[in-house]
Formats: sequence, C-alpha cells, structure tokens
Amino acid sequence: MLKLILPLVLLMKFSKDWKLSQIGLGVLSGLVGMMCFHTTTNFGLGFNLGLDSVSYVMIYLSAWIMFLVIISSESVKNKNNFYNLFIMVNLVLLFSLFIAFSSLNYLLFYISFEMSLIPTLILILGWGYQPERIQAGIYMLFYTLTLSLPLLGSLLYINTKEGSLLFMLSGSVLDGSFSSVILYLSMVLAFLVKLPMYMLHLWLPKAHVEAPVAGSMILAGVLLKLGGYGLIRVLSLLQSVSMTFCWLWVSVSLMGGVMISLLCMRQVDMKSLIAYSSVVHMSMVLSGLMIFSWWGLMGAVVVMVGHGLCSSGLFCLANMVYERVGSRSLMISKGLLSFMPSMGLWWFLLSVGNMAAPPTLNLFGEISLIVSLVSWSKLSILSLIFLSFFSAAYTIYMYSLSQHGSMFHGIYSCSSGKVREYMALFLHWFPLNILILSLSLVNGI
Repeated sequence: MLKLILPLVLLMKFSKDWKLSQIGLGVLSGLVGMMCFHTTTNFGLGFNLGLDSVSYVMIYLSAWIMFLVIISSESVKNKNNFYNLFIMVNLVLLFSLFIAFSSLNYLLFYISFEMSLIPTLILILGWGYQPERIQAGIYMLFYTLTLSLPLLGSLLYINTKEGSLLFMLSGSVLDGSFSSVILYLSMVLAFLVKLPMYMLHLWLPKAHVEAPVAGSMILAGVLLKLGGYGLIRVLSLLQSVSMTFCWLWVSVSLMGGVMISLLCMRQVDMKSLIAYSSVVHMSMVLSGLMIFSWWGLMGAVVVMVGHGLCSSGLFCLANMVYERVGSRSLMISKGLLSFMPSMGLWWFLLSVGNMAAPPTLNLFGEISLIVSLVSWSKLSILSLIFLSFFSAAYTIYMYSLSQHGSMFHGIYSCSSGKVREYMALFLHWFPLNILILSLSLVNGI
C-alpha cells in the first residue's frame, strides 16, 4: 500500500502547480489500475494496511474520480480561487479514503472514516455557491457525527471483549441478548447515515446542492460508498442479530426508495434531482447487503461502482450547464439541445446509465440485486417493479425537460463545450460501459 500512499503524500508538495497535480493524479490512478494482476485474497499487506478485491475496487474508484474532479474544476483555477488550497484539500481527502479502504483494523478504519468528513466540509464551506452552504455543512457534520460516536464506543467494547480489532481475527461477537441488539444498532447506524438510508438521508440533498462540483462528484462518487464498504466489513461481526433485523432495513429501504423516486419527479433543481436519485440507488445497495447473499454482495459492489461513475458524470454535466446559464433550475435551463447541441449526446448517454439500461454496469448490478431480493422474499417484487419504473421515469423527466422545449431568451451564444469537458465526460462514461466486459472479475469478490 505504501507504493500508493507515498506518491500521494509527495503530490501534496506540488499542490501549487495545477497541471502537475492533475497529471500526478492521472498517473496515480494508472498505478492503481496496474495492481489488478493480483489474484490472492489479500495483498499489499503491511502497517495494518492491505487490499482485497472489494477494497481494491473502491480505491481505484477513489483515485479515478479524484482525477476527474481536478479536470472538471478548472473554474477554480481560472478564477484564482485559492486553487492551491483546493488541490491540497482534495489530496488530503483522497489520502483519508485510501487509508479507510485499505485498513485492516476497525479502529484505523473508524478514524480515517471520520477524517474524510473534514476535507468534505472544507470543500462545501470554502468553495460552495450560496450562503446556505453553512447550514448544509452543519447538517452533514452533525448527522454523521451523532451516529458515529456510538460506533466508536461499540468498537472499544469489542476490543476489550475480543482482545483485537483486526478484520481477520474478529469473529461474530453477538449472542442475541438485548445488549447485543444495542451494540448492533450503534455499529450499523453510523454507516446507514453515510450510505444514506431513507429517513437518514436529509443531509445529502442539502450538501449536494450547496457543494461545488468537486464536492458533489466526490460525495456521489466515493463518500456514499464508504457507508456500503463499512457495512460489508462490520456485518461479518454481527451475523446472528443482523439475520433477525434484515427485514426491517430491506422493507424501509425499498419503500423509501419508491417514495424518493416519486419525490424526484417533482424536483426543479438538477443537482437536487441527481442527489435524490443517489438515495434510490443506495436503497437497493443496502437491501442487497443486508440479506447476506452472494448475489446481493456482488450486485451491491457493482452498483456502487456504476453509480459512482454515472452520478459523478451527471453532476459534472449539471455544473457545465450552471457555469453557462447561471442557474440549475430545470425551468430556466430548458432547450439545451439547441443551446449546447453536442452536449446533448452526453446527457443522453449518462441518463441512460442512470436508469440502468444496457450495456452499463448499473444494469448488471441491479439484475443481481433483483435476483437476490426476489429469492429472499417474493413480496419485494412489488417494490422493485415501482423502483425500476420510476427510476426510468424521473431520468427521462430530467433529460426531456432540460434538453427539449423553448430556450430561455435571456441566454445568448456561448461555447457548446470545451475539449477538457468532453474528456471528463468520456472518462466517466467509458469505464461505466466497458467494465461490463470484465465482470468475470466480480466472481473474485
């Protein structure tokens, strides 16, 4: 792992040079990609760090999205808006994600999990758009911290009981008593907020709407995945109680996903719509993880990667419209097909990805999740039908309302798109559609 962490720390030294940082992150993501030849269960072990196939996928996603974040945030450099600090904050965030995804110790994972909150908060407060960003930042901070402190307490309790917090040495610690239920809830709820689960999701749309494009891309692309990854790691400790409670999480997630889908249908803010669609996708991921099936785990990991690329690309597109039109409202930014014709293709391709159409990763992941949920309970078919239908409906609503219609006449001519923007969108779309060819790798999870 040091061969990834040391170049990242070295890159912090050159944070004043925008181009060098951009190239450095590209090289780093390429370096992570070259590690995929390992076939062992765990590799890169040392210093309480190591990778298995799930954490490797998440680290690759983090490095890739961060590379695309710097490409997409060129306006920070053009406006000379403290861009050296901006790069530094992003690199510190990437460092904390690397440690979180590669730690083999629950306590180290908890510390880096919480550490990622601070750079995200600085991004929202420092480079956000409206004055409401302070409220959004506080929302995010307190939602996450309130339910994270019980997690710390339960980890310390497990340490005294088991004598170790290493992933490999910790077995199932619960016996089904009332105290073990409290321990279970205190450990799981911290990750459900981060995921976010329906009813614990109120911080997410606020944070997305007020965050700069970098904050939104990182939040949607990687930070939501921290919750899913944490659940994968923690649920192995909590199997006996989790089998008792899984019906609760699955039913709340599926019903909540349908309600949020309906809520998406009446959003007028582009970013808000994409943020709520993230909650819908993550509700399926949570359901897949909670029922302890191989198909569920496999589908959850694939949807997390697919959603990370697709949602990040959509936030990137929404920001490009915002930079030109000055508004994210679907009421004002209509008729974009005649205003930015060549961007219409990218809107279509990423919208198709968002509704899980072939050949995207989302399709394979959602099929796996549907198979696992239906095999767990036939009744879940009802929720899944509505989820699939409405996810297509709100995506078509977003695409048709933004691309068609009469253009707002206060807008004059502008650049349809720069090469840099097309490259950022292509690098989101290409892995999303090409990775479906290598899904034999998923069998190694």
